[in-house]
Amino acid sequence: MKAVSYSQGQTAAKKRKAEQVERFEQYKLMVEMADRVSQRRQAANSFYLSINTILVGGSAYFGGGTPPLKTALLVSLAGILACRYWSRSILSYKTLNTAKFGVINEMERSLAAQPFTDEWALLDPDGDGKKHKSFYETEKLVPRVFVCIYLFQAVTALPWQSAWQSLRGCFC
Repeated sequence: MKAVSYSQGQTAAKKRKAEQVERFEQYKLMVEMADRVSQRRQAANSFYLSINTILVGGSAYFGGGTPPLKTALLVSLAGILACRYWSRSILSYKTLNTAKFGVINEMERSLAAQPFTDEWALLDPDGDGKKHKSFYETEKLVPRVFVCIYLFQAVTALPWQSAWQSLRGCFC
């Protein structure tokens, strides 16, 4: 009878060991997937930054000769739309990363070490965001800066003097 329970104990130990190995492999996969999401996020940011740099740079290049009103407004509108999609992309990647690291942190509870949990504890020990600012906080400002540039470009392209004279003619 003892021989049977001993072999059952061995089988249970092997099963626990296999489950630990499987959990660790899943953990490694999740960490790799989180890294890939970060890489895609950086590639998306580079893409949108390039589009906006081309639009602003092209406007500055052609601005020396004062582009037609329609062109200036069209470039501004295209830039604002690109920034809107960029902002949505940033938020989407932030949400995805938050979820992935939530899962990773949960998986770490069953591991001997919790490197990501420990890292965040060191980066922001009080949990108030004062010691470490999330990249998202800076990242989301960049499209807003470009929107301000495009709005300034659109406002300065408008023929304000002509509009003012037309309005004065209507009321005077």
